[in-house]
Amino acid sequence: MKANDYICINTVEELTTLMGIPSKGHPLVCVVNLSEMRQFPSIDKPLHINLYMIIMKEGCKNRTIYGWREYDFGKGLINFFAPGQVHSMKDEPQNDNVTGWMIAFHPDFIRKYTLGTNIHKYRFFSYETNEALHVSDEEKKLIYSIVENISAECSSHIDEHSQHIIVSQIEVLMSYAERFYTRQFRTRFSVESDIVSRFERLLAESIDKGEGLLSSSYLASEMMMSTNYMNDMLKNLTGMNTSQHIQSFIIERAKTLLMTTTLNVNEIAQQLGFEYPQYFNRLFKKKTGKTPLEYRRSN
Repeated sequence: MKANDYICINTVEELTTLMGIPSKGHPLVCVVNLSEMRQFPSIDKPLHINLYMIIMKEGCKNRTIYGWREYDFGKGLINFFAPGQVHSMKDEPQNDNVTGWMIAFHPDFIRKYTLGTNIHKYRFFSYETNEALHVSDEEKKLIYSIVENISAECSSHIDEHSQHIIVSQIEVLMSYAERFYTRQFRTRFSVESDIVSRFERLLAESIDKGEGLLSSSYLASEMMMSTNYMNDMLKNLTGMNTSQHIQSFIIERAKTLLMTTTLNVNEIAQQLGFEYPQYFNRLFKKKTGKTPLEYRRSN
C-alpha cells in the first residue's frame, strides 16, 4: 500500500482531530466517550494508526474493516488494537444510539514502564476482530469503572503523578481482559465441544493424505481463527499450546505406527511429515525417553 493510499495517524491529537472531538488532557493518551460524538466523520481512505487503542462500542450501525475482515460493533464487544494496524469504514457512518468508549495512547506513554516492556505479552492485541472480548454485565461494570478512573485522571490537572496513575489503571484493565478472555475460552466455546477433535482431525487428514505436517497458520485459517487465538484457546482447553499439541499428536500417531505396522523408522518419519528422520528420532526420544526402535522393542 502506498503512502497516499491511506491516512497515517501518529499522535493522539491527530486521532481526536480526525474524529472531530477536542483534544484535552495528556497529549499522549485520551479517553473518548462515544455517546458524545454526534456524528462519526466520513473517511474515504483506510487509516494507518500508530497508537494503541482499546474500543468498546454498542449500537453502532456502520461496519468496520480491520485487516481483511469485516466487523460489526453492534453487539457490544471490546477490541484491542496495536500500533501499525490498518482500519477502514464501510457504509455511511451512523451514530444513532451508540454508547461505549475508546482509550488511545501513544507507545511512548508506556515505554519507560513495565507495561511498555510487557505489553507484547498481551496476545489479544493481535487477535482478529471476530475474536473480540465478550463481557458480561458485571464484567462490563468493572471495566467501565476502570475507564472512568482513567478518564478522570486525563481530565484533571496533569502533574508528576498523572502518567504513573494512568499507566497503572491501563495495566489493571489489561489484567482483567486476560482473566475475561480465559473465561471466554472456557465458556463461549462450550457449545463447540469438539474444538480439539476438529484440530486433531485436520492433522490426521493431512498425515493420511501424505501431505505432511500442517503449519499453525494453516490450521488456524481452517478453523477460522487467528494463530494467537487458536494457540491461547488450545492452551486453556488442553494445557498445551499449538506446537505442543501438534507434537503430542505426532508422538501418539508414531507410537501406533511403531506398534501396529512393519514400517521402518525412516518410513514412519516420512509418513508423519518429517523431511529428515533424525529430527523425528530426536523429538520422539525427547518426549518418550526412548528412541523409536527402543520403544518398538520394549513393547
